Amino acid sequence: MQPALQKARGEWLDGLARERRLAPLTVEAYERDTRQFLQFLTGHCGGPPGLAELAELRPADLRAFLAHRRKAGAGPRSLSRGLAGVRSLLRFLERRGLANAAAAGALRAPRQPRGLPKPLTAADARRAVSAGAQLAEEPWIAARNAAVLTLLYGAGLRISEALGLTGERLAGPRETTLRVAGKGGKTRLVPLLPAALEAVAAYRRLCPYHLEAGKPLFRGARGGPLQPAIVQREMKRLRSALNLPDTATPHALRHSFATHLLAAGGDLRAIQELLGHASLSTTQVYTGVDTSRLLDIYDAAHPRARRA
Repeated sequence: MQPALQKARGEWLDGLARERRLAPLTVEAYERDTRQFLQFLTGHCGGPPGLAELAELRPADLRAFLAHRRKAGAGPRSLSRGLAGVRSLLRFLERRGLANAAAAGALRAPRQPRGLPKPLTAADARRAVSAGAQLAEEPWIAARNAAVLTLLYGAGLRISEALGLTGERLAGPRETTLRVAGKGGKTRLVPLLPAALEAVAAYRRLCPYHLEAGKPLFRGARGGPLQPAIVQREMKRLRSALNLPDTATPHALRHSFATHLLAAGGDLRAIQELLGHASLSTTQVYTGVDTSRLLDIYDAAHPRARRA
């Protein structure tokens, strides 16, 4: 891309992180999506794009980009996120009088498939988070894995939120709530179950590293920050050992938290707050899971429920 556009794009990315406080992974995705778009424009326009080319964009240019990405194997979610990133960049440039975002605004995002979350059963979730089920040979690592998974299921945390906790957090039995900084810097209060505090306390007792304030609470085998890939790998091992479904992932424990609360009569608005969802429509997907489960139970149990 031309230098002026490169500079403006860098300022836009900095603003996403510093001012809008988007999660690092979201900023990384927007960087990648807009880079792919600008690389596409290089071939589409016959040379490195600059601010002039972005100012003259038409909806047909953006449709061509989406078709190019679809041909490369991108699904509806990736296409929608890519379009969102391009829109954000163009609106940033438009506010500076450098481009026109009308073309992106006129384009409808690809239709998203309405898939339901796939939670674990309550029994499977309890088995997955129990200390005795963990497969690590080192006792402190087994306790660490149990503590992380218990926070995902017992408090509905995202894996990034659990691994973002620092050494002074969850340090004593008197803590009854946890203040969590979620997506977009939105803060929420989550009640803490005694089981979650006990799991973290067991990890603290066994952890060979000093868990100082401001440094990661959960550590890797060599003392560095625990990486999400390690938790995902341990969950994969548990799937095999406990004969759990392939959908049993760390994030499925968060889905299980919400689904089981709803099934027990939890208020949808309260669950929205506990999960940190900006919109109630995001939380409402769990009502579909609950209804689906009721129909499965009906089909299996009612003597006249055999469908043609």
